[in-house]
Amino acid sequence: MDFTQLSHLEIILLTSFLIVWLVQLSFLIRRVWPLASFKNNAQAEIPFLPKVTVLICAKNEGDNLQKHLPSILTQNYPEYQVVVVNDCSEDNTEMILAHLKQNHPHLYYTTIPFDRQFHHGKKLALTIGVKAAKHDYLVLTDADCEVPSQYWLQKMVQGFASSEKEMVLGFGGYQKRKGFLNFLVRYDSFYVALQYLGFALSKKPYMGVGRNLAYQKALFTKNNGLRSHMHLASGDDDLFVQETATEKNTSVVIDYEAHTVSIPPKTFRNWRIQKGRHLSTASRYNKSIKMELILDPLSRELFWALGIVLIIFNTFVLAVGTFLLVTLVVKLFLWRKVAQKLQQGKLFWGVLLFDVLHPWLLIWAQTGNYFGSNKNKWK
Repeated sequence: MDFTQLSHLEIILLTSFLIVWLVQLSFLIRRVWPLASFKNNAQAEIPFLPKVTVLICAKNEGDNLQKHLPSILTQNYPEYQVVVVNDCSEDNTEMILAHLKQNHPHLYYTTIPFDRQFHHGKKLALTIGVKAAKHDYLVLTDADCEVPSQYWLQKMVQGFASSEKEMVLGFGGYQKRKGFLNFLVRYDSFYVALQYLGFALSKKPYMGVGRNLAYQKALFTKNNGLRSHMHLASGDDDLFVQETATEKNTSVVIDYEAHTVSIPPKTFRNWRIQKGRHLSTASRYNKSIKMELILDPLSRELFWALGIVLIIFNTFVLAVGTFLLVTLVVKLFLWRKVAQKLQQGKLFWGVLLFDVLHPWLLIWAQTGNYFGSNKNKWK
């Protein structure tokens, strides 16, 4: 290739293409590879089994509690408490909790009465639950989460085995069902996990998911709870992690028996509301984190767009085509490694579609934050 014969436009396009490729390569090496190559810690001969409180906030979740709470109440664990905060429910939640407590004395529940004059989000319920917890180690999940293993609690708590660890990030996926929406929901949760777990393993933790998160009660108290963002509908998980997690006090547990599995949204509208609520807190992230989270999808879109444009110039067909193909193969390899570790089957093939489409869907979900009456409600 004779670069002296290239036009200024061709040089600018080619240079831009190489720059965004380097940004993508940096993300893959620095953030994805640590998760793809991560090995679960070997089980200690004497496992770390402190007294633990499992904390669940529930709003009109009677059916889900009846279905999923028994698996949490019957964990293979020597001594633990389960605290459920019934947040203004208007269904049969309290009756179900009362019935379950008859056979499970380690279940404790408290109810926030419905009040038309006082509106609040999940954070009040979570704060009440933390205060009600009688043990120092807290493991959080949601009422609609299934716990597939009776060793879930044991596995999650091993993240605290080192005395310096105050927080444990786990993985919470979604049930596999038929249809494009379910594929999108599961891929989105997979990609979010790929980000926050990868960042944590590369010594830059910035978020976790309330579906499967653990931390010490003292950490919550030391941070004044959720006071700094109590006025926001979201952030009980990611913003709390953002404020308190460090490379030294945070561990990652991705063992399959430590997973939780949630019920997926049934409509695109529900997913958009849910995803928009999650995205609404991103503006409060650390500047360097925000920059990297923006640069990744932006450079990805530019990489594919510039690649297609450059291929149109016949001079670059072979070189640019090779870059595109090799990058895609590397992503498939890394995504497959992560999918295997998270037991997500063939979900990694989604990168073929969502590598370009996913950022646009997130923008669509984000715009929902500026419209509609439900944007400030956690349920």
